[in-house]
Amino acid sequence: MKIIASVLLAAAVAAPASAAETKPAAKPDLKKGEAISTQVCGACHTADGNRGAPANPIIAGQHPEYIVKQLSEFKAGKRVNPVMQGFAAQLSDDDMKNVAAFYASKSAKPGFAKNKDLVKLGEKIYRGGIADKHVPACAGCHSPTGAGIPSQYPRLAGQHADYTEAQLNAFRLGGRKNNAQMSTIAYAMNEREIKAVADYIAGLR
Repeated sequence: MKIIASVLLAAAVAAPASAAETKPAAKPDLKKGEAISTQVCGACHTADGNRGAPANPIIAGQHPEYIVKQLSEFKAGKRVNPVMQGFAAQLSDDDMKNVAAFYASKSAKPGFAKNKDLVKLGEKIYRGGIADKHVPACAGCHSPTGAGIPSQYPRLAGQHADYTEAQLNAFRLGGRKNNAQMSTIAYAMNEREIKAVADYIAGLR
């Protein structure tokens, strides 16, 4: 009887713990995310994450999982940028989820390509890759419209060409090391090809 009682007691104690483990995560708080945007992020990314300075990414409508991943990697030092590392260091996991959800809830305004001489090359690379360099089509991961795939690949449509070009060059030259796949792809591309695909992406919608 003592053994049975012990088993029953252990089960009773374990049940609440198990229930707590399966409790769904709290939904992100958009109000708190907006407050973080106002206090921290908005100066560079604008109040709604839209078309600020070309050197800074447009994050309106970006997949929240991708934003959280980048913030976490800035905080951990896996992705290097002195400004972003300083800001990310101040954020808790919940802060990251809240601000990511806030920006994801906004609609990105459409952009446009500027370089008519390169946009055809950019389209060719984005949609078909560069076969002789083993560069895959960007559309394969980021979708034909640049919408990306939540939790896996970021939204690119309408992104500032200057920012996309800078990031591809950072991957190519080793300045950005938080995605081995992108480092390999960018390393195979030259500056003209990078500039072309970045300009084409700016006009995707």
